[in-house]
Amino acid sequence: MSRLRGLWQASLNATKKALTWNVEDWIPPTERYIFNFSSKEELKKWHLYSDSEYGGLSSASLEIKDNGDKSSGVFSGNLSLDVEEGTKWKITRSGFCGMRSKKFDGFIDLEAYDTIALRLKGDGRCYISTIYTENWVNSPGQLEDNSWQSFVFVPKDNWYIAKIPLAHYLPTWRGNVIDAKLEMNPSRILGMSLSVNAEGGVPGAKSGPGDFRLEVDWIKALRTE
Repeated sequence: MSRLRGLWQASLNATKKALTWNVEDWIPPTERYIFNFSSKEELKKWHLYSDSEYGGLSSASLEIKDNGDKSSGVFSGNLSLDVEEGTKWKITRSGFCGMRSKKFDGFIDLEAYDTIALRLKGDGRCYISTIYTENWVNSPGQLEDNSWQSFVFVPKDNWYIAKIPLAHYLPTWRGNVIDAKLEMNPSRILGMSLSVNAEGGVPGAKSGPGDFRLEVDWIKALRTE
């Protein structure tokens, strides 16, 4: 009898739990923060890279700016087309800097979302938003993550929310678009980055060597459909 009573109680508890589930337990919220540059703790999630690792002379920094009521990240530096004299690296181009997130603990799953949104304040340059996913596009012997990229033009001096559909990210390898029909797996995302090149971008954007500055408030995933 006690066993039947226990089964009955377990069934009753399961029913109560089902009745008290929130809608979010079934349907994810329409937006999800991925990064929020609200404190210096956020800096621990990122590292910088530039052509200086290969003999170039560009430089970059990432810091948190206190705006009074809130904070934002500031990615800034200088783009140079010059190459260090006598460098051992045979680089064919210079003039790039980036900030890349450290790998997530496992993966983040954005299967329920269709758009990446970034709240930015820029300098009129064109930046590159990159999503890194588990390696299945490249050959199994390559350790590099797959990268998917999209240009982000950021108007000068005003806060702007850029919205990039995941479908608009193109598969790339070392900065070159892979000429094949491939589809990103949004459930296996390893990290993200923002970068800037001295050359290239979209028509009308500022380009060339010199200083750059990009403020980042947050990066979110959105479900718009």
